[in-house]
Amino acid sequence: MANVSAAAPTLLADLGGTNVRFGIAHPQEDQPLIQESIRRYHVKDYPSLADAAKQYFKETGHEAQRAIIAAAGRIDGGETVKVTNNPWAISAHKLAKELDLEWVHLVNDFAAQSMAVMLMSPDKVVDKDGHHELEKVGTVDAPKIGAKDEQTFVVVGPGTGLGVGGLLIRGDKVSVLQTEGGHAGFAAHSPEDIEILKVLNLKYGRVSNERLISGQGLANLYTAICEISGQKADENITPEDITRRATDGSCPMCARAVETFAGIFGSVAGDLVLTLGAWDGVYLTGGMTPILLPWIQKHFRERFEAKGRFRDTMENVPTQAIMNPEPGLIGGAALAIVEAGGTPLRR
Repeated sequence: MANVSAAAPTLLADLGGTNVRFGIAHPQEDQPLIQESIRRYHVKDYPSLADAAKQYFKETGHEAQRAIIAAAGRIDGGETVKVTNNPWAISAHKLAKELDLEWVHLVNDFAAQSMAVMLMSPDKVVDKDGHHELEKVGTVDAPKIGAKDEQTFVVVGPGTGLGVGGLLIRGDKVSVLQTEGGHAGFAAHSPEDIEILKVLNLKYGRVSNERLISGQGLANLYTAICEISGQKADENITPEDITRRATDGSCPMCARAVETFAGIFGSVAGDLVLTLGAWDGVYLTGGMTPILLPWIQKHFRERFEAKGRFRDTMENVPTQAIMNPEPGLIGGAALAIVEAGGTPLRR
């Protein structure tokens, strides 16, 4: 990140393979992300990120002096990023010049989402169904970020892939871990896990957590469960089909797939707690988490806590589901606060 500078309107972008979301942050405000500024654009409709941003400025009339781009890819030297399934080649320096900005910062999307939780509240309602911005998974009370001088959190979530980040609080200093933890190897914990692993190993060779806990991972689980059960799988089924059929009860294999998904998700999240020493809590994010919340609330915690000699410890680790639809932009707003010399910590 750049040297600390005075607060100024900041363009935020949350960039994935299919869509890019833009918003404006005013870092000095109590609610820095301007809700009415948020717009979504299809990547395929624009030759570059700069072209999409220019269209955004034209349509909304908003202006910005700098930009923070949260991208679903590995940032190379803080200057370039290649987003999976996205044709745009992005250079921070070039983008700043094209948009006439002071600077552009590129960050991993899960680094942004890890920062976002500091601006979220379990009391804020975010949809017509009465869901809160942070929904409790399990019975352990939500953590208060900044309540202790040292805290470590995991942020993990399935979408197109499986993102893994970390949030570290050390006094007034906040830092994030940008990882590719979704590509860590899948660890089977039950006889069914072993059978699923065998099926996916024949198809992929090495099996990562992302092969199970992601959109395509849900389809992989469905196919594997059908094979193990001797049932014929629907070869054209999509993750959306699976969740819909599980919800309406029309497909027992789909129901079993989402239940298994939620359980393995818990197992993976628990392993991350052990790996990072994230005893202060886990935040579940990603596009699939709100959709699968009913199953997560039923099946996640048992496998999350089932860590042998560490079960007693894991039973006290809080888990929260992020239900706000814009964690990437909120995280970008938190980073804009840091850039302006402030802190998103709300003690």
